[in-house]
Amino acid sequence: MPELPIDIALTEGRVPDRTPEEVPELHEVGCPEELRKRIEELMSRYPDRKSASIPALWAVQRLYGWCTPEGIRQAAAVMRVTPAYLESVASFYDLLHTDPVGTHKVAVCTNISCWMRGGDELLDAFRAAAGDDEDLFVTGFECLGACDIAPMASIDERYFGPLEAAEAKTAIDQLREGADVLPEKALEKRPLPGGPDA
Repeated sequence: MPELPIDIALTEGRVPDRTPEEVPELHEVGCPEELRKRIEELMSRYPDRKSASIPALWAVQRLYGWCTPEGIRQAAAVMRVTPAYLESVASFYDLLHTDPVGTHKVAVCTNISCWMRGGDELLDAFRAAAGDDEDLFVTGFECLGACDIAPMASIDERYFGPLEAAEAKTAIDQLREGADVLPEKALEKRPLPGGPDA
C-alpha cells in the first residue's frame, strides 16, 4: 500500500503567506457618529460583540445602500474585529449586499408556498416592470417566511401579499413616483388574528 502524503500543517504548522490583517483604529476610519452609536447599541445587546455582526452590517447597508468596503472598515473598527471577518459574514447572507445595488430592493419569494401560487410568474412580472432601471434591484428569494400571504414580496423591507403578477407594474410605478406602494396589500395594514378588526 502506497504511503499517503503527510500534510505539513500537522507536523510543522502553517505559515501565513502575508501579514495578518489588523483591526482598524476607530480614529483612523472616520466612522459617522450615528453609525458608531448604532453599532455600540447593537453590541450592548449581546454577551459577545461578534454576535452583533449581522445587525451592524445591516446598519452599514442602511446608511450606504450596500456594505461598502469603507462601511465594513468603519463597523470593524467599532466592533474591534478585522474587516475580513465582517466581509465573510456579509458575503454569506443574501440580504446583505457587498456590491452596489439599486436604491429600491424587491425580493420575491420563490419557495414552495409562493411558487405553487405563482411566485415565479410574480418574479418575472417584477423583472419586466423594472426593466434595465439600475435604481431597482429585483431578485428571487428562497423564503421570506410569510407563507400565509403567498405569493408575496418584500419591497424596500416591507412585506406585501398576496400579490398577483399584474400588481408588479403598479408597485414598480409607485416606487418610481415615491408613492405609497400597494397600501391595501401591505402586511402591516392587515388586521391581527383575533384583533378588533378581524
